[in-house]
Order: sequence, then C-alpha cells, then structure tokens
Amino acid sequence: MSIGILGTKLGMTQIFDKETGRAIPVTVVQAGPCTVTQIKTKATDGYGSVQIGFDEVKEKALNRPELGHLKKSEAPPLRHLQEFRVDNPDNWTLGQEIKPDIFTVGQIIDVTGNSIGKGFAGWQKRWNFARGPMSHGSKNHREPGSTGAGTTPGRVYPGKKMAGRLGGKRITIKKLVVVQIDVERNVLLIEGSVPGKPGALLRIVPEVKVGK
Repeated sequence: MSIGILGTKLGMTQIFDKETGRAIPVTVVQAGPCTVTQIKTKATDGYGSVQIGFDEVKEKALNRPELGHLKKSEAPPLRHLQEFRVDNPDNWTLGQEIKPDIFTVGQIIDVTGNSIGKGFAGWQKRWNFARGPMSHGSKNHREPGSTGAGTTPGRVYPGKKMAGRLGGKRITIKKLVVVQIDVERNVLLIEGSVPGKPGALLRIVPEVKVGK
C-alpha cells in the first residue's frame, strides 16, 4: 500500500501520440498540492496511514476543531481531508507537501470519485431494459413488464431492478494510465474518463494489486 493524491477534475481534451499520431482522449486533473496533516502508526493507532489535506479555503469555512487539528501540522485551512493506508508511515513528516511527481508517466492508477447524478430515471435508461413492441395498440412501449408473481409471494422482492435515482454514487475506475505530468502546475493527464463533472473531487492512487 502506498500514498496517493487528491485533486479536482478540470475537464477532458485530447493529445496526439508522437510516434503513431494516434489521438488519445485524456482527462485533465488538478492534482494537489496536498499537505500531510496526520500520521498514524501501529504503535499509536494499530495501523499505519497518512492523512492528507487538499483545497485551501478561508478560516471561516472550517470549525474550530478542524482548525485545531490542522494547526498541529502547521497546514493552512483545507477543505478535504482523506486517509491513505501505507506500509511505512515513518517515511512521511507532518506538513510535507505532496505533488503529482509521486507518479510516473505510464503508471497504472485507480481513480475514485462521485459519478454524475442524473436524477430519477426509468427502467430502460437505468438498467438497459429492452423496449416493448412499437406496433399500434401495444401500450407497452417503455413499460417494465411483470415485477413478480401474484398471490405467492404477494409482494415485490427487495433489490428488484426498477425505476429510481441514477448516478450520484461513489465509484472507482481502475487501470487508468498516466499520460503526462506537469509538476509546476500540479496537473495530471490521465488516459480515458474519470468519475464526476468538472470540479469534482478525485482520489488517485497507484493500482491496487490484489493478492500481492
């Protein structure tokens, strides 16, 4: 386990591969700078982790306990605080700055964020149901069909795929590739799309390999 970084999605564009000329769709991410605000060790907390903060704000945006917590690391008022499990927390120090140069070009990463909320959606849009016959008089063009048996069980089972809220969930897109890194402007170019709309908070970590 290793540390990652927090950032915000700026938007999407495309760049061209110098060797093949292939257009590569990329997401532009403002990654950091982040500040180490807390360090946990096995001796003090039972596990090793590093907490980092991102997105400096005015003091009045935070309450006194939050400001007091940040004061221990001499960090400015930060809107977002998240914790990363690490194997060697002793390698980090309070107040240390984390920038996109913790990654390398070509590295595989996982990106977590909240997907775009699309409101209340029907069966077809939410679950990709097939439509009914479109012939005149069918009256079943976009209906869901049967939702269960009659007398037995006499109810609809929980978890049935029906209409409801679509999107707005915390999701992780895995195995994305870092295409470019701009350390001076704290910008990452990531191949493909990432969750959320421009301005959304993202959690970027190196690929988590299961079983290793």
